Amino acid sequence: MQSLKFFSKISVKHIRCFSCTKKLLSEAAPAAVPAATKLSIPVPEGTEKPIDPKLAAIADNIAKLNLLEVAELSSILKKKLNLPETSFMPSFAAAPVAAAAKEEDEEEAAPKKVQTSFKVKLVKFDEKQKVALIKEIKNLLEGMNLVQAKKFVESAPTLVKEDIPKEEAEKLKEALTKVGASIEIE
Repeated sequence: MQSLKFFSKISVKHIRCFSCTKKLLSEAAPAAVPAATKLSIPVPEGTEKPIDPKLAAIADNIAKLNLLEVAELSSILKKKLNLPETSFMPSFAAAPVAAAAKEEDEEEAAPKKVQTSFKVKLVKFDEKQKVALIKEIKNLLEGMNLVQAKKFVESAPTLVKEDIPKEEAEKLKEALTKVGASIEIE
């Protein structure tokens, strides 16, 4: 019933206005919205966007060009787009250079480790001077008797002393090489 009351209030004049407006809108709509500005349905996430056929054709044509033609195309585009003529290094080529520079900086910044403690190692000995070597080992190493010194020398290669300063290691090496030992300082 209420809808009839509403329609009864609308006059013929109003109906003509509605129909005219509808007609004007339907005629003006196609001209008002150009084809390029039509809205497209967005692509759902996780799926690839369809390739524009116009761009696909351009990409196919560029792919068919040889190296000289690509260089010429590049210079033409730079002129048309008013781009600077600067060359640049691609990021994949710049990465090793940057990494090498970073390593050099780290090496310079890091303090160099200086060895402060050394090891003296008896590698081998001369059999003719074995007795003299045993006596020297007994004298140089505290708390060692002749039997222990003999076993020590015969078990070569063995560690004579460790965690000693460089000067002491050099003196020990000199004393043992005089009695026929081959010594390494580590």
